[in-house]
Amino acid sequence: MKKISYRLVYNRKKHLNANGKALIQVEAYLTGQKAYFSTHIYVKPEQWDSKHGRIVLHPHEEALNRMLDEFLLNLQYRELEGWKQGKAVALSLLKTELPEVTEERFFAFGRKWVEHSERKRSTRNNLNTTLALVQEFRPHLNISDIDYAFLLQFESFLKQRALKTNTIAKHLFHLRTFYNEAVREGLAAPESSPFTKYKIRTTESRHVFLLPEELEKLEKLALALEGKPLCHSLDAFLFCCYTGLRYSDFTKLSEKNLVCPDKKHAWLLFKSQKTGVESQLPLDLLFQGKAVRILEKYEDKNSFFRLKPNPDVNKDLIRIGKLAQIEKHFSFHSSRHTNATLLIYSGAKLTTVQKLLGHRSIKTTQIYGEVFSQTLVNDLKKCKF
Repeated sequence: MKKISYRLVYNRKKHLNANGKALIQVEAYLTGQKAYFSTHIYVKPEQWDSKHGRIVLHPHEEALNRMLDEFLLNLQYRELEGWKQGKAVALSLLKTELPEVTEERFFAFGRKWVEHSERKRSTRNNLNTTLALVQEFRPHLNISDIDYAFLLQFESFLKQRALKTNTIAKHLFHLRTFYNEAVREGLAAPESSPFTKYKIRTTESRHVFLLPEELEKLEKLALALEGKPLCHSLDAFLFCCYTGLRYSDFTKLSEKNLVCPDKKHAWLLFKSQKTGVESQLPLDLLFQGKAVRILEKYEDKNSFFRLKPNPDVNKDLIRIGKLAQIEKHFSFHSSRHTNATLLIYSGAKLTTVQKLLGHRSIKTTQIYGEVFSQTLVNDLKKCKF
């Protein structure tokens, strides 16, 4: 009996897409003829092990390799079914019996959509993380399998992973995005959507910020850590406390973003990675110019803005908090909350803080005016009754 042989082929056309990735295909070979089937999985050259035909060095390599194995098994199953039915084994049999794209398969559809989405890189990474969690929960999934019971079971699975309410909600919102895209592409009926009945639960976010006395502890610690490994992470955190920068914006800065028009006043000009809003920050007027003094410590300004990955910096901040004897748990993003809260506490108008933080809506800024009770006390002291 003739038998088709299969192997995984990477970047057959010797071309990388705009994201520096190439397609993985299955090559089917029979008596001198070949046919190719797209897996719709794209990876970077360094993430493909050609010797073993496996994805490596990828955050979701285990899930993606399972998808490749499943794709190969589906091809082999079609070949076997054709043989059982007495059909001649041929490559054309695979092409007619097995669509090149199994669109109903949730993971193939989801990864293909993310790959070609115009969403920001960070958003695409978050969407892929959700896909990996869904595949861990249910390795084989069709779009039609996503019903009300599935959502309840997936929510329970995420709770067992000890994820917090809002994190669970984020993954469910992502799952809803995938389902809605499937509806738009005609792969699911709108009236079948389980999200019409299922309510995604969220809790009010608690913004963690540092009090003035806690910020002072870190400033004193920065002097003691001068030149030590933790110093860079602490300086970057304090710089963002004084400027309100996000991690994503801080790490994209360079010396070109620093402008000193009259050699006295330093301005920071940048465009937000998240919102696209252009901001201009007068560094010498914010928090008595403390951000400028941090910059002066670094002869190579570009190296100051090249920071560790965010999770690694947050690990540093845990150690730094302990050294400064601050019981509160805070992350790098707490610097932005600290900046906004202390500006309002010091008397800055909401519209001014909105402009400094690059918020599109004043409603986003108003949150910070409500989290610090001392702000209310300060405002009442200014009133004449």
